[in-house]
Amino acid sequence: MISNPVLIVAVLISIEALVLWLSRHERTRRYFDLLPSVFWIYFLPMLAATFGLIATKSPVYGFITSWLLPASLVLLLLPVDIKAILRLGPTAIAMFFIGAAGIIAGAALSFSLFEPVIGARFWSGFGAISASWTGGSANMIAVKEALSVPDEVFAPMVIVDTVVPYLWMGFMIAIVGLQPAFDRWNRSNRATLDHLGEEAVQYLATAGGRTWSGIAISLAVALAGGVGAHLIGEQMPRVKDILTGYTWTIMIVTLLGILLSFSPLRRLERSGASRTGYDLLYFVLTAIGAKASVADIGSALVLIGAGLVIVAVHAVFLLVGARLLKAPMFLVAAASQANVGGVASAPVVAEVYHPGLASVGLLLAILGNIVGTWLGILAAQLCRLL
Repeated sequence: MISNPVLIVAVLISIEALVLWLSRHERTRRYFDLLPSVFWIYFLPMLAATFGLIATKSPVYGFITSWLLPASLVLLLLPVDIKAILRLGPTAIAMFFIGAAGIIAGAALSFSLFEPVIGARFWSGFGAISASWTGGSANMIAVKEALSVPDEVFAPMVIVDTVVPYLWMGFMIAIVGLQPAFDRWNRSNRATLDHLGEEAVQYLATAGGRTWSGIAISLAVALAGGVGAHLIGEQMPRVKDILTGYTWTIMIVTLLGILLSFSPLRRLERSGASRTGYDLLYFVLTAIGAKASVADIGSALVLIGAGLVIVAVHAVFLLVGARLLKAPMFLVAAASQANVGGVASAPVVAEVYHPGLASVGLLLAILGNIVGTWLGILAAQLCRLL
C-alpha cells in the first residue's frame, strides 16, 4: 500500500491525467458519453483506495481539499461575464431562479420523504446535490467541503448526480415536439425569444492556448485568492452546525472570484485560466474519492429515486412560473437544463429547442455556477431543520 504523501499525489495526478486524456482522445472519448470523466476521476481513486493500492487516510488529502478547492473556485469564476447574463432579460433570469427554487423545495420534500429510509445524516448530501443541480460539479464539491459532508454520504450522491441529469436531459429532448402546443396553451410571449436572439452573445470567456507563464500567473492568483479567503474565513463568527470557518472560506472565495471577474485579471482566461481551475478541481475530486469506499455507494438506488422526486418538484415550479410569466417552452427547457445539467448540456438542449440560441443555455448555466454554492448551503440547512 502506498502511504507516502508524495507518491499518493503522483498516483492521483496520474489518474486524473489518464482520464482527461482518454476523454479527449478521438478514439476513446465516445466511451465517456454515458459516464463522464468527472465520474471516473472520483471513482477510480475510490477503487484504488478500496483495494489497497493507496492509503485511505493521509494528511495530504485534507491539505489538497482545504487549499486547492478555494484556489480552483477563483479561476472558475474569474471569466464570468455578469453583463452578458443580465442582458438575457428579467424573464430568462426569473425562470432560472424559479427552477432553482424548485430544486431547493424538492430537496427539502424529498429528504423528508426518504429520511426514514436513508437516515438523518443525509441532510448535507441533499445540500451537495442541490448545489450541483442549481450550479454544477464545482458547486457540489464546494458544498461537500463547506459542510463537511461525510464521504459515505457523498459517494452515492455522485452516482445520483451522474444518472438523474442524463435521464432528465433525455426527457427534455424527447418532448421538444410539444413546444408549439405548449406555447399555444400557455399563451407564451414569443417576443421574448426575439429579444434573446438580439441580446444573447457567445460566452466571451473562451479559453485560449495555455502557456507556462499563463499557468504560473493563474496559479499565483488562485492561491493568493484562496489563502486570502481562508484567512478572512477563519476570523468570521461561527454558528454551530451552520457556519464554520471553512464554510465562510467557500462563500468568501465565491464572492472574490465574481469581483475579480470585473478586473483586468479576467484576461487570464486568454491563457486558459478556467482550464487550469478545472485541473485543480478534478485533483481535489481525486483526493475526495480516495477517502471514500465502494461500500458507500450501496444506497445509490434509493437516492436515485429521491433525486427523481427533486426533479419532479423542480418541473412543477417551472411550469407554474412559465404560466405566470407567459414564458415560452424554450425558456422552461433552457432554465431547467441550466439548473440540473450545467454548462455542458444546457447549450445542447437550448439549441435543440431553438437553433441559434445555445448561448442562452450557456449563460444561464454560468449564472448557476455563480449562485449554486450558496443555494446548496441553503438547501442543506433546510433539510437539517427537518
